[in-house]
Amino acid sequence: MRPRTFKSRLLGVLLVPAVLTLAACGGEAGPSAAAAAGGSGSAVTVTHAQGSTTIPATPEKVVVFDLGVLTTLDELGVPVAGVPVAENLPDKLAKYAGDGYTKVGSLFEPDYEKVNSLEPDLIVVAGRSSAAYPELSKIAPTVDLSVDNTKFLASFRERTEALGTIFGKQTEVERRLDAIDTAAAGVKAKAGDRTGLIVLTTGGKISAHGAGGRFGVIHDTLGVKPAAEGLSTDTHGQAVSAEFIAKTDPDLLYVVDRDSAIGENGAAAKQVLDNALVNGTKAAKNGKIVYLDPFTWYLAPAALSSVDGMVKAVGDSLS
Repeated sequence: MRPRTFKSRLLGVLLVPAVLTLAACGGEAGPSAAAAAGGSGSAVTVTHAQGSTTIPATPEKVVVFDLGVLTTLDELGVPVAGVPVAENLPDKLAKYAGDGYTKVGSLFEPDYEKVNSLEPDLIVVAGRSSAAYPELSKIAPTVDLSVDNTKFLASFRERTEALGTIFGKQTEVERRLDAIDTAAAGVKAKAGDRTGLIVLTTGGKISAHGAGGRFGVIHDTLGVKPAAEGLSTDTHGQAVSAEFIAKTDPDLLYVVDRDSAIGENGAAAKQVLDNALVNGTKAAKNGKIVYLDPFTWYLAPAALSSVDGMVKAVGDSLS
């Protein structure tokens, strides 16, 4: 049972004009956000991956369950009250591992009692935490800012614009998004006919990821042609071998080391791929095996700085 104080608080929320609207839309990316009334401190209605939510005024006590959103809010100077427990945070986010921020569960499993005790004005989920949306939305207005990988850049813009609108950071958000769009167009223009294969290593195993998948921005937005067609768009990719990489023979081999991202012990990606088959590819011979930053690509791919870094990494690989 929820604490009595929570029931009273929820009743109060239901009685105010700016109510939470839960209109599930099956994960489709929608418009970013629109102010319900003009001016600072007005209620904002946000259409997101699981419906639309009305948020009264500018939320002051925010709980975040996604590292990409947390990174963006940190870059925008927006304070948060509750964060998930996370390992291997980069230096710029290390403060969130400290005692100054209430730990509200993991990236996958919220601690509902901790969330409730904070009495948040807004809860944000995305990606790994999106399944918790129905329960969290019973506690406070909740938005799911998951990005649609099949139209990554457009969906990323919508979700980030939503944050800009909620927190009154529209000008800075638009400036940075426009810069990313310009840079992405430049990378696509120089990609030419070069082919690429994206692989993820974990526990000594290899999976390949293609267009429309979690790393598909390399193909779909930045114009590097897939070296292999028809790869699974499943989150975990398609299990492959060194023989597959050799047969595919990409011009560029992009590598994400999952074990490094999550702090697991195991063979590093460079060890896994250091064999005669991979070393015989065009990518290896031309110095085009590109090891992508694990935090950027695996843990927080939809942060403003992450997408900026993705575009730069692919652009650099084409030089």
